[in-house]
Amino acid sequence: MPPSTHTVTNQAPPLVDYDVFSADPALAEGVARHVAPERAEEVRAELSALGRTAGSAQAQEWGRQANANPPVLRTHDRFGHRIDEVDFHPAWHRLMEQAVGAGLADPWSRPDGQLRRSAAFHVWTQVEAGHGCPVSMTHAAVPALRREPELAAVWEPLLTSHTYDWGLDRPAGAKRGALAGMGMTEKQGGSDVRANTTRATPLAEEGTYTLLGHKWFCSAPMSDVFLVLAQASSGEGEGGLTCFLVPRVLEDGTRNAFRIQRLKDKLGNRSNASAEVEFDGTTWARRVGEEGRGVATIIEMVAATRLDCVTGSAALMRQAVAQATHHAAHRSAFGRPLIEQPLMRNVLADMALESEAATTLALRLAAAHDSAADGGEGAEAERAFLRLALPTAKYWVTKRCVPLAGEALECLGGNGYVEESPMPGLLRESPLNSLWEGSGNVQALDVLRALQRSPESLNAFLTETGRAHGADHRLDAAVKDVLTQLSDLDGIESRARRLVERMALVLQGSLLVRYAPPAVADAFCASRLGGDWGAAFGTLPSGPDLTAIVERALPAV
Repeated sequence: MPPSTHTVTNQAPPLVDYDVFSADPALAEGVARHVAPERAEEVRAELSALGRTAGSAQAQEWGRQANANPPVLRTHDRFGHRIDEVDFHPAWHRLMEQAVGAGLADPWSRPDGQLRRSAAFHVWTQVEAGHGCPVSMTHAAVPALRREPELAAVWEPLLTSHTYDWGLDRPAGAKRGALAGMGMTEKQGGSDVRANTTRATPLAEEGTYTLLGHKWFCSAPMSDVFLVLAQASSGEGEGGLTCFLVPRVLEDGTRNAFRIQRLKDKLGNRSNASAEVEFDGTTWARRVGEEGRGVATIIEMVAATRLDCVTGSAALMRQAVAQATHHAAHRSAFGRPLIEQPLMRNVLADMALESEAATTLALRLAAAHDSAADGGEGAEAERAFLRLALPTAKYWVTKRCVPLAGEALECLGGNGYVEESPMPGLLRESPLNSLWEGSGNVQALDVLRALQRSPESLNAFLTETGRAHGADHRLDAAVKDVLTQLSDLDGIESRARRLVERMALVLQGSLLVRYAPPAVADAFCASRLGGDWGAAFGTLPSGPDLTAIVERALPAV
């Protein structure tokens, strides 16, 4: 006989079988706002289809399995040959097939490409974030390769392919699709890539070199090709830090010398492989860009991956809020549903504001990328805007992900703390984007460099925020505060974080005042800009309509 006490009641059903895209008004409305009207229905249908797949039980199980079965390094085959391969669980490959097939590595082939891709990245990252790393770098490698048309002719069709063609058994010419990775960081330098010691020695063929050195963090070492930085010697003196393309398989089908020393045992991002790699002096490489111009060559790749850091963090926050509001709508305590209790409603609304502000900002940056790339009227202004807005957003949005994920987990109580819940995985993943492509100090200093070297970027930033001038007195006062901080350059570096935080909040506030429902904009400005906000989530002032904010964030299943 079954145990008489084992009756399950008052438990929330799993958040499954729903449309991740359509259930997120901030995302759906943002896409509709920025996409060309004649393509709006096509894009909505495309993202909704991906959203239904992302919300399916099957996709969620793939995400669980990929993290429960992390990649395994195989340095040698059974005969003793060096192969340096990484084995992945089949669920990883299913996730990659869906991501590549949905065009997450290809913003280049269609109008509104970056907006469409970023929205899809936002949707699909909510299934599982780790496999987003190779997808992100693959898409970001294309602008750097375009500096060498001969290389781009070979690799761009493969990197932008919608076919996931796994394996290091063939050279590039025999594949239908390829993945790209990146190797910049070294043990002794970290973010200071100019301290790199990897050496590049020229070969007889123009533009070809051999590499000798190491990379402390090599992302996605199972990829087909890598962009790496090394110190080049032209034979007539020091060439300086230079960008190189390193294929895993050479044109004749032999394997390049790419020695994977070990896989990193990471806090989160466990489905994805990150490695330490060695170049043994015979590693073949092709120069990308000019000698000594490595940072300038690879900077567009960094900018594209920084956008994905913002979008990825916004996606993690959205999934955390979706899980928390869904749980609170179905769980009762003290005689009524959690979602109806004033203090819990305040917590949920506060997190919902953070999530919507992050999503709205990420989509604005994606739209700016499209406008900057099309070369039309306003392209220069959008490029200037991105120069300042991108590191500002990267600094703030990625930092807000960690406390929000922790608060959302707390909303589920003990149910959120066990590994059967998605919440521990979200919490472990939440710090990653604040580290990748430059930590908080790197972003804050980059903002200062932009202010110093590109004054047009501040003009573009102020033009953007100025579009909401007069709509909210707290926003107007915050803009004045930013200008006051900028007028005092004494000790500006030590105050950089405070400045960048304020700039990010002003930018988010200006977007919400223009585009979000009044309840959302009012609560954001009152708390983030008006000063009526505590250190923890759940300290919103009593004035705004918190019920409307929570209902907007609650995923309709």
